Amino acid sequence: MYRISEELAALGKKRIKGHPIEGFVWGSGPENPAIMLVGEAPGENEVETGIPFTGRAGKELMASLESVGLAREDVYITSAVRSRPYKWGTKKKRNGETIERKYNRAPTKKEIIAHAPILDTEIQDVQPPLIVTLGNIGLQRLIGPKARVTELHGVLMETPILYWNEEEGSFEETVEVYHVFPTFHPASVFYNPSVRALKDADWHKLKGLLGRVK
Repeated sequence: MYRISEELAALGKKRIKGHPIEGFVWGSGPENPAIMLVGEAPGENEVETGIPFTGRAGKELMASLESVGLAREDVYITSAVRSRPYKWGTKKKRNGETIERKYNRAPTKKEIIAHAPILDTEIQDVQPPLIVTLGNIGLQRLIGPKARVTELHGVLMETPILYWNEEEGSFEETVEVYHVFPTFHPASVFYNPSVRALKDADWHKLKGLLGRVK
């Protein structure tokens, strides 16, 4: 199993301190995975378990992996941000009582930058044959802010990816070319059921690429 260093994790936690975030979830997977999955950020379930994609979206993702003959143990799972970004909101209980609770939110650019060295190191060390981005945040972290999953899903891209240059204070393109396959975040099917057919078709395409992309 591959894992980033304790020092790099500590640096990531330090860089994001003071933001409305909680927890820290390590990337998970073998040293030589079939693919690397790059999501957005952990949610409530992931922070509780310490394991990426263990909530409802996780079950959806595991079903997609199974459809292409893979299991969690075969892939490396990470995300643009390793801590859960949250916002406070209210929820009405069945008895009519209103309570405050934390809701997931998308990570900010500053939060993505704070944890950028973690994802950069994971990619450099693992050298995945294929990177599958899940949703816009993961896609934009690697390809750029103008990339849209609705336009690029299901397309195998051979492209440089973005890494964070600490000295320059900006994202720059790698010299190396990577295979990147964008698809929808597994949670998207809960909010937009029409996405399911597109997502399933993407995974069907992905099945044909496995083992052929080096």
